[in-house]
This record gives sequence, structure tokens and C-alpha cells, in this order.
Amino acid sequence: MKLTMLGTGNAAVTHCYNTCFALQQGTETFLVDAGGGNTILAQLEKADISLDSVHHLFITHAHTDHILGCVWVVRMIAQAMNSGKYAGSLNVWGAAPVLNVLEWICRHTLPDKVCVHLGVDIILHALEDGASFSVLNGIPATAFDIGSTKALQFGFRLQLPNDLSFVCLGDEPFNERTRCYAECADWLLCEAFCLYADRERFKPYEKHHSTALDAGRLAADLRVKNLLLYHTEDKTLASRKSAYSLEAATHFAGSIYVPDDLEKIYL
Repeated sequence: MKLTMLGTGNAAVTHCYNTCFALQQGTETFLVDAGGGNTILAQLEKADISLDSVHHLFITHAHTDHILGCVWVVRMIAQAMNSGKYAGSLNVWGAAPVLNVLEWICRHTLPDKVCVHLGVDIILHALEDGASFSVLNGIPATAFDIGSTKALQFGFRLQLPNDLSFVCLGDEPFNERTRCYAECADWLLCEAFCLYADRERFKPYEKHHSTALDAGRLAADLRVKNLLLYHTEDKTLASRKSAYSLEAATHFAGSIYVPDDLEKIYL
């Protein structure tokens, strides 16, 4: 299983792309969010991920830096369907209100020849808290409400073929209601808006986000094995990998990953 971080930045970044990633198994791709624009197409191309391999798309929530890139994915896949260059269906997973936003944007901004695929071979699967679904080649997954204070947001837990658990916590601080999904995970993907040392500069708590220190403390409390940090500021990219890792490691003794855009990690 290969994880490619297509973007690692928060909503306002300009020196990297908004947080989104792809999981690949064989010839299949599971895309999670798509950032805030058509740069997703360039990121997929740079990562050598073809859109015709994407048959599952999970949208965590309807903020612009997560959902607008999904409109471009829908558009390009629908166009590929029209030209006979895409086989099968695109399954889009998310909470019903999030999918409603995606469909509304598509129907109000994209041509009819694209929108005709919505509900036919671009299938919008509305998930509820705790719902089971499957991606890639039948990998079982569970969606969960992260308890956001800003907008309805879902994370998910995957049970990978090598008996490893993979948990995406979304882009807000941990909520105790999700402990049953995250505890003892082999891989935990967690937001870290900035360093705790830079909290006065970036104001993470005012924006309802966490720091690398908070993420390390959380990972230790949840007894996870591997911690991956994303959704960061972009003013410290040159030192981000080492600085965030060191700060998280003050509490967490497991493996810590602070990937750059387009970095690949084998799970």
C-alpha cells in the first residue's frame, strides 16, 4: 500500500498545496479530498497518478480547501467517461450535507454533459456516523464524525490487507468521541497547524487547530505506532520536517512523519 501526500498545507498556504492524499493498491487509487482548486490535476500528474485509476473519493468536509478540487476531479473524470477513457464508476463518499454541496457546485458550474453522470456512474454515497464502506479492492472502512465545532466533518479508519489500521482524523483537534476509532492505530494522520513554539505567531488555538506538540501528546495517549502530521502553515517549510518531528517527539516515542507535498510513504 502506497500513500502519496498530494498536499500538506492548511487553507491559506501558497508555497505548498492544501492537504489531500492518495492511497494506492495495485492499479487502484483512493483519493481523500482534493485541495482547493485545479492544482489537484497537476499534483496527480506529478505523482504519476492517473485519474482513470481513481474510483473512490472521500470528502472529509465542505471547506473550500478540501472540496473545490473535488469539483475538478468530477469534471475531468466525467469528460474521460464521455470520451471512453474511463472505465467503471467513481464512488464519492462523505456526509450527506457535504455531498449536497459538491453536487450543488457541480450542477451550477459544470456543463450538462458532465452533470449527466451525477447519480449514474458518478455515485454519491451518503455516510452516517459509524457507517461501514469499502474502497480500493474491498478494503473495509468505517466513517466517523470527528465532532467538529466549525463544519460537519468525517474521518475514517481503514483495515489494510497487511492487518494494519490506518486512521484519518481530519483537520481539527482530537475529540474524545473518536477514541474508539483512533486508539492503538498503526497509522494516525493528524493535523498540526504549527509548532507549539510558534503558537503566538500562527494562533492555532484561535483557529481551532493543534500544534505538533499536541499531536505528539495525543499519539502517545492513543498508543499509536506511526504518526503523520499534515495541514500545516507554509512559512517554515525548509525546517518543517525536522522541527515538527522534534517537537512531537518530546511526548511520542513512535515513528513520526512530516511529509512534503508529493512525498510517498509505503505502509
